[in-house]
Amino acid sequence: MSGTTTAGSDRGIRSEEEPAGPGAGKPAGRRPEGEPAPWRVLLGHVRPHRRALALGALLSLITGATGLALPLVAKSLIENLSAERAITGALVAMTVLVLANAVIGSLGGYVLQRTAESVVLDSRRTLVSHLLRLRIGAVDRSEPGDLLARVTSDTTLLRSVTTDSLIGFGTGGLTLVATVVLMAVVDAPLLGVTLGVIALAALVIGVIVPRIHRASKRAQESVGVMGATLERVLGAMRTIKASGAEAREERVVHEAAEASWRESVHAAKWSALAGNTAGLAIQAAFITVLAVGGARVASGAIDVATLVAFLLYVFYLMAPIQQLVAAVTRYQVGAAAIDRIGETRRLPVEPAPAPTTSADGAGDTSDGTGAGPASLRFDGVRFRYSEELPEVHHGIDLDIPARGMTAFVGPSGAGKTTLFSLIERFHEPSAGRILLDDTDLREWDLHRLRAAIGYVEQDAPVLSGTLRDNLVLGHPDAGEEEIREVLRTARLDALVARLPEGLETRVGHRGTRLSGGERQRVAIARALLRRPRLLLLDEATSQLDAVNEAALRGTVASAADTTTVLVVAHRLSTVMAADRIVVLDAGRVRAVGTHTELVAGDGLYAELAATQFLDGSEGSAGPDTPEAGPDNGPAAGAPPVPDPPGSR
Repeated sequence: MSGTTTAGSDRGIRSEEEPAGPGAGKPAGRRPEGEPAPWRVLLGHVRPHRRALALGALLSLITGATGLALPLVAKSLIENLSAERAITGALVAMTVLVLANAVIGSLGGYVLQRTAESVVLDSRRTLVSHLLRLRIGAVDRSEPGDLLARVTSDTTLLRSVTTDSLIGFGTGGLTLVATVVLMAVVDAPLLGVTLGVIALAALVIGVIVPRIHRASKRAQESVGVMGATLERVLGAMRTIKASGAEAREERVVHEAAEASWRESVHAAKWSALAGNTAGLAIQAAFITVLAVGGARVASGAIDVATLVAFLLYVFYLMAPIQQLVAAVTRYQVGAAAIDRIGETRRLPVEPAPAPTTSADGAGDTSDGTGAGPASLRFDGVRFRYSEELPEVHHGIDLDIPARGMTAFVGPSGAGKTTLFSLIERFHEPSAGRILLDDTDLREWDLHRLRAAIGYVEQDAPVLSGTLRDNLVLGHPDAGEEEIREVLRTARLDALVARLPEGLETRVGHRGTRLSGGERQRVAIARALLRRPRLLLLDEATSQLDAVNEAALRGTVASAADTTTVLVVAHRLSTVMAADRIVVLDAGRVRAVGTHTELVAGDGLYAELAATQFLDGSEGSAGPDTPEAGPDNGPAAGAPPVPDPPGSR
C-alpha cells in the first residue's frame, strides 16, 4: 500500500450541496443581481465589429427598399395597361429592382455572416483564455464536457443571434415601419384592418416568447450534460472495457442524448409555434384585406390597381414580420447561451501574469530573489477545500532550507499532495503563510513563481501531440543539446532512438502510446528541462522498473545538489536518500528527521518503514532490493529496519 495520497483522497468527498459546475444549483433563466442583461452582453460582443455590422445593415435596408418599390411600380404598370399607355419603362424598372435586390441582398448577407463568424471567433478566444486561467478549485467543481459545450455549441449560437436577432430586429423593424407607411399611403382603411389582425397574433407570440427562453436554456444545459457524460466515458475507456460495462455506459450516454433531444424538441415546438403564428396572421390579413378590399372596389372607393398594390404590400409585410419573430426567438435562444457563457466567465480565475523580460519568464530574476535553490517555510498553514469540508491541514509549521532533498511520508489522506498544490498556488491557505525565499507566495507574480518550480504530478499527464511538444511544454526555447541531455538524464534516449519519428512521434491522446513508466519519465524530463529552483516530485517514480527507478533516483540526488527537491515517496530507497524526512499525519507535522532518527524516535514512521515500504509490494526485484543492481545507492546496503515499538 502506498503511503501517499491522490489529490482526490486529500481533498475528501465533495459535499452534495457544492455546485458541480458553472451555474449549477441556480434556477433556469435567473442571473445574479447586477449582471447585465443578455442584450447588453451581446452588444459588447459585437461592438468591435460595429462598422461591418453597419455596412451589412445598410445593404439589408437597401435590399428591403428595392423590394418595397416593386408594388408601386406594379401599380403604375397596371394603370398604364388600363390606360393603354406604354409599359416599357415600368418593365425596365421592375427588372432593375429585382436584379438589384438579388445582388445587394447577396452582398449584404455575406457581410453579415462574415461578421457573425468573427463575433463567434472573438467569443471563443476570450472564453478559452478565461478557462485556461481558471483556479484549480473551479476546474475541479466543473465537468470538462460541459465547459467544452460552452466553448463550442453555446458560442456557435452567437452567430445566429448576431445576424437574425440583432441585425434582423433592426432591419426588420425599419422595413416593417416603411411598409406600414406605404400601405397607409395606398389605403388607410385597409391598413387598419391589417394591423388589427396582426395585433392579435402579436399577443399570442408575446405569451410564447418566455417559454422559448426557458426551453432553450434547458436545451443548452442538456447538451452540456451530454458532453460531460460522453467525456466521462471516453476518459475511462480502458476501465469500462475491462469491466465489461460497455452496455451500461452506452445506456447512460443514450439517456443523456435522449434528454438533450427532448429539451431541444421542446424548444423547437415553441419556436415553430411562434413562426407559424406569424405566418397565419399574414394569411388571415390577406384574406381579410381581399374581402374588405373587394367590397371597396365594388363600391368605387378604390380601383383595382390600388387593391393589387395593397395586396402586394401585405405579402411584403410577411418578410419583416417573420424577420422580427425570428429575431425575438433567436434572441431567446441566444440569451440562454449568453447566460451560460456568462456563468463560465464568472468562475474565479488566477491573476494575469505580469510582463516578463524573457520569452517564457523562466529565469527572470527581476523580482530580486536570485536564481539559486529556493528556501521554503510554512508558517501556521491551515487549509480546507470549502467551508463545508473539514480542514486538510491544521497548522503546518515547517522550515525547508535551500538545496537538498526533503521527503514527505505519511498515511493516505495526511495532506502531502495538497502541500504541493499550495506551493504551486493551485489553492490558497485558509490561514497562515507559505514563504519562498522569505517572501509570501501571495506577493510573488504567479507566472514567475511557477517558472521557478518544476512539478511532476502523481499521474504524470502527457498531452496529445508529439514527444517534443511534451518535453518543451514549460521551456519552449530549449535547445537541442539541452533536450538531448535531459533525455539521457531521464533515460528516454533509448526510447527516442527506437521511435519511428524520434521526438516528432505523436504520443496519442493522454499519452496512450507510451507506457506508464515512459509517461513518468517524460514528466520528469519536462520538469528537469526548466532547470527549476524548486523541484516537486509527487510519487514520480512509482511506475518505473527497478533499473530506471534506481538511475533516476541518482538523478534526483544530483539535482538536490543544485536545487531544492521535495518528494512524496513510498519507496524506502527514495526516502532514505533524503536529507530530511517529514512525517505528516492527519494534516499535521508529526516528526522531522533522518531515516535512522525517525525509526528510533517515531512509532508511525517505524511502522510505515516496516510494513509499507518493506512489504514487498513493489516486486521481488524492485529497486529497494539488492537485485536491482549497484546503482541502488543507499538502499542496496541499507541496515535492517528494526521492528516498530510495541510490535513484539
